[in-house]
Amino acid sequence: MEELERLELVTGVARLLKHYWDAEDKDLAEFMIDLAEQEKVEDAETFQRLLKENEAEASKELAEKILEVVKTSGKSKQQKRGGSLGPESESGGRAKAKDSFDFLDDDDDDDDFGMGSDEEEGVNGAQIGPAAPAAAAAASNSRNGGAAGRERAPDDPLTAEKSRRFPGLAVPDDPENPNLEGRETRPEISRRAELLLDDEKTERERQREASEQQRKELEEMRERRRRGEQDRDRYGRDRGRDRDRSRERSRDRGGDRDRDRRRDRDYDRDDRNERERDRDFDRHRGRDRDRDRETEREREPNGDSGHSQALEKGAIFKGEVQRLMEYGAFVSISSTDGRREGLVHANEIKQDGRVMKPSDVLKRGQSVWVKVLGVADDIGSFANPSRPVGGVSEEFGSITGIRLKDKSFEDLKTQNARGKKLMSDYEKWEISQMKQSGVLSSDDLPDFDPETGVHRETDTAEDFEVEVADNEPAFLKGQTTRAGAQLSPVKVIANPDGSLARAAHTQSALAKERKEAKEASERTLLDSIPKDMNRPWEDPNPDPGERTIAAAFQGLGAQGYEMPEWKRMYGKNVSYGPKVTKSIKEQRESLPIFNLRDQLLQAIKDNQVLIVIGETGSGKTTQMTQYMAEAGYAMGGIIGCTQPRRVAAMSIAKRVAEEYGCRLGQEVGYSIRFEDCTSPETVIKYMTDGMLLREALLDTKLGRYNVIMLDEAHERTISTDVLFGLLKKAIKQRKDLKLIVTSATLDAEKFSSYFFNSHIFTIPGRTFEVEIMYVKEPETDYMEAAMVTVLTIHLTEPPGDILVFLTGQEEIETACATLHERMRKLESQNPPPLMPMPVYSALPSEMQSTIFEPAPPGCRKCIVATNIAEASLTIDGIYFVVDPGFAKVKSFNAKTGMDQLLVVPISQANARQRAGRAGRTGPGKCYRLYTEAAYRNEMLPTSVPEIQRTNLANTVLLLKAMGVNDLLHFDFMDPPPVQTMIHALESLYELSALDDEGLLTPLGRRMAELPIEPQLSKMLLTAVDLKCSDEVITICAMLQVQNVFYRPRDKQALADQKKSKFHQPEGDHLTLLEVYKAWAQNKFAPSWCFENFVQNRTLRKAQDVRKQLITHMDRYKFEIVTAGKDYNRVRKAICAGFFRHACKRDPQEGYRTLVDHQQVYIYPGSSIYQKNPDWIIYHELVFTTKEYLRECCTIEPYWLVELAPNLFKKADDTKLSRRKQRERIEPLYNRYEEPNMWRLSRRRW
Repeated sequence: MEELERLELVTGVARLLKHYWDAEDKDLAEFMIDLAEQEKVEDAETFQRLLKENEAEASKELAEKILEVVKTSGKSKQQKRGGSLGPESESGGRAKAKDSFDFLDDDDDDDDFGMGSDEEEGVNGAQIGPAAPAAAAAASNSRNGGAAGRERAPDDPLTAEKSRRFPGLAVPDDPENPNLEGRETRPEISRRAELLLDDEKTERERQREASEQQRKELEEMRERRRRGEQDRDRYGRDRGRDRDRSRERSRDRGGDRDRDRRRDRDYDRDDRNERERDRDFDRHRGRDRDRDRETEREREPNGDSGHSQALEKGAIFKGEVQRLMEYGAFVSISSTDGRREGLVHANEIKQDGRVMKPSDVLKRGQSVWVKVLGVADDIGSFANPSRPVGGVSEEFGSITGIRLKDKSFEDLKTQNARGKKLMSDYEKWEISQMKQSGVLSSDDLPDFDPETGVHRETDTAEDFEVEVADNEPAFLKGQTTRAGAQLSPVKVIANPDGSLARAAHTQSALAKERKEAKEASERTLLDSIPKDMNRPWEDPNPDPGERTIAAAFQGLGAQGYEMPEWKRMYGKNVSYGPKVTKSIKEQRESLPIFNLRDQLLQAIKDNQVLIVIGETGSGKTTQMTQYMAEAGYAMGGIIGCTQPRRVAAMSIAKRVAEEYGCRLGQEVGYSIRFEDCTSPETVIKYMTDGMLLREALLDTKLGRYNVIMLDEAHERTISTDVLFGLLKKAIKQRKDLKLIVTSATLDAEKFSSYFFNSHIFTIPGRTFEVEIMYVKEPETDYMEAAMVTVLTIHLTEPPGDILVFLTGQEEIETACATLHERMRKLESQNPPPLMPMPVYSALPSEMQSTIFEPAPPGCRKCIVATNIAEASLTIDGIYFVVDPGFAKVKSFNAKTGMDQLLVVPISQANARQRAGRAGRTGPGKCYRLYTEAAYRNEMLPTSVPEIQRTNLANTVLLLKAMGVNDLLHFDFMDPPPVQTMIHALESLYELSALDDEGLLTPLGRRMAELPIEPQLSKMLLTAVDLKCSDEVITICAMLQVQNVFYRPRDKQALADQKKSKFHQPEGDHLTLLEVYKAWAQNKFAPSWCFENFVQNRTLRKAQDVRKQLITHMDRYKFEIVTAGKDYNRVRKAICAGFFRHACKRDPQEGYRTLVDHQQVYIYPGSSIYQKNPDWIIYHELVFTTKEYLRECCTIEPYWLVELAPNLFKKADDTKLSRRKQRERIEPLYNRYEEPNMWRLSRRRW
């Protein structure tokens, strides 16, 4: 780092020489620095004299500035050596300014302005020279050096070596982190967003809102009438009147009651008339909404007043100072294009020369007048570096810098791209054969244009070759694998030579064999269908009804999942949750934590950080927050509790609200991604750890919270690990903040040592002795071994429920079907009933709740679950646990650049946790389907944290947005691998979220504001510039949910036929868009989903995501407009986010990815399957029998070069491209010659 600082100092002095002497000589600059440091010069006159003695005469002003730069650098070094640093004081300047602050860019374009303060009448300035951009970049990179405001312990040798080898991971932190709280947001939702959200409402929701509004109005009217009657009674009584007057008054009151009844009848009649008027209003509401939309489109997108002027050279604006830097100030102005921010260089602040310290003459928030001198596009224009300087702003996007007036859009329209249907190779061959045989004439060919009378040329487009650029980011020069750097690999989570790893590999092969055998039996049965019945199935265009008959025959071979016995027994009367007879108070008092309430509150009072260890079911998650609220910790703040899973956060908040005695969303609420169920009255808030991390993005001190409780910390998700580092820093800055870390495992010492050797509080659980049994020999098929073990337990062991751990939904459903089938075969022996019950995250909640039900007398439950049953669920009645020793985890694949799910052995801590499930109700047994040697030698002591095995692009983006640039020195509990961090930085650089110095760009800050992945956020922001954000919001929402279509086994053909109606020639993204549009046009009716084989529940989730994205976009003033039927803009926006997933059609087979040249194939369910477009991009890559591409979209190759200049480039036309060099020449088959006889070397001369 000292070398980098020295280089920055030399560069700064060289720029001064360039400015004054017009000679940027770094050798001379280094000589002057050494002269000033060695002689310990104190004043400018002495330094000027020394320069003159060494034949380097300089003016007094130049000597002063060089000496000030050298002294500033020396102070920075001393501060770094001093350890703990506070904010830099600026009280010693001649300044009006009191402090410096962080700059938060509101736009991608950095405009240069000349500036004078309000007191100055004249406006002066000149165009900034070429040294300004470099100075800005260098100053950004050296942001006050050690004034980072964080305590850094001396580097250990390993960290110091990494800092030396990978300086791109050790960029100095921003001293005042650029929190997004300074970002200008809209306080209330706009009219346009209200209309969009109103369009998402169903008829039932509209009726419910109308009835609720009428109910409120009726209550208000009755309340007013009640108050009026009380006033009349109060002032109308006269107790001194005689009895006759009393009787008359009684009769008057009776008349009043009659009048009240008549008034009520009149009100009811008026109410009916009002409802009739509401119906008329609803009928005309759509017409009014359309008029409102037209009016909204005519308004300014950012709500600027009509007094703003256009942003052009020479224009004068009144602005506000947003940020002060060493090299100048950033000023925001309001123009017709919206809010813009630009740089005023230090040379242009005053007329009489450069201001060495802008904070001496300016302050944050000061109003100034600025004059636009020009646009320096080499600062901040990351998406399109080829944009001409001084170009017209209307031609480029204000957010991403993308070219808006793209000639390719018009060319694609003239080619009638929407009307042209892609044909497969077989269809092309079939048309060619029919044409040669005379069946088709020239006028009947698909490419015939009746208007012009000629055939459209389909293959006249230029073959545009794209190659991967070899250039590296400047801040990662020589640190990537591209440069030959040896990076630490992603954490190995399995021993490839162990018996467990071999069993996992064998199991995947066995599952594949089972699937292939099942498909083979279906094909055999299908082939046995009579020929005349099978013909309609093979016919691509059959008569109506014929294909349905064939599909019915095809479905005969599909052995569907037979309904288990337990489900038939319960029928439709499914209960939610376990049946209990105790009151809520009795349930709370029966928990193990209740007896430790006073000791727990005392430990929280005495310690700022507390580690709580408690078994699942001890009550720590639901009771601790209530205990703290009752003790007064919610006064003036919130008690927050994080959960690693969305479902857990929602269900726990619902339970705590019932115990607390309030409605969910009032005093007790929850917050998950795309759903916020809280209110200003909320004092206990459950949320996912990712949502708390989002809040830390805006406020790193988390000032809203009095207590933060990190629950289930042993799961070590990425967000939890990042929160560890942020909260460790926050509790140093806030002594009133309480931090509680809870875990269900006994690895508390590691958490305690990380959080300053904090106190550990243990809650004893209700555990019994568990007998653990291992197998003698390794099992090759753990699925079969688990089934045999379950049946053995069921037939030989005493009563008690069984819990089996498997890896995923497919395995669990197969196991349930297998158990049920084998129990049917044993019916002759009259065994007791066995009820298999699946549990996995995608299972409906009502089916998950049945596992808490006690088994009927004489029956035994067998719960087949994923690792969700290890700690997140508390199930009573379990006496036997079957543990195959595997789990499915997400791991980062550096080759593909994506995460993938792998079946790997569990850790020893997980194995102990699973065994403990058998000892909650009474003494139990745990059957481990692996050897004891495998447990001791092949299993890790604890699980590998998620941060060490998954993609970190989104995490690094959030850290950069919080001002954490030095990733090597961030206080991770377990640092992630260097390879993963380097790959994340490369990915963000390619997305233009980072600049050449490794700092966050204005576009990157906006990407961090959206709660979606970086690729999706870049796609959405590009859509704002391309005026197609409405469609892309829908596509983003549909990509966030699971498969939309379902395909029943007995109606496969009909489901395929319905699905094909939505297919779009552009690809699957547009197909998903058409599905959502059709659902909206049918008023979001579930019946429409049933008729079209679309999952209504999945579309509901997508609708919720879309509503949240609309709210986020409107909050940050992003314009939401529709592109109509111009889907080329939508395709380009999708390409802007997923250009790294680009593929080119391979002449031999399938496709080749451009980045790593991997052989891939389009998924058979895709809308462009067998259409074989030349260029596509995909959303995700799945590994099954082949490497299949899911959600594919066609693109134009020249978009890649335009949208990703940091990754792709146009191939040199004078050379053979790399792709063509890898192609193989495959000659036509000739049975009379050997395969290689065509080669020149094989010929005989």
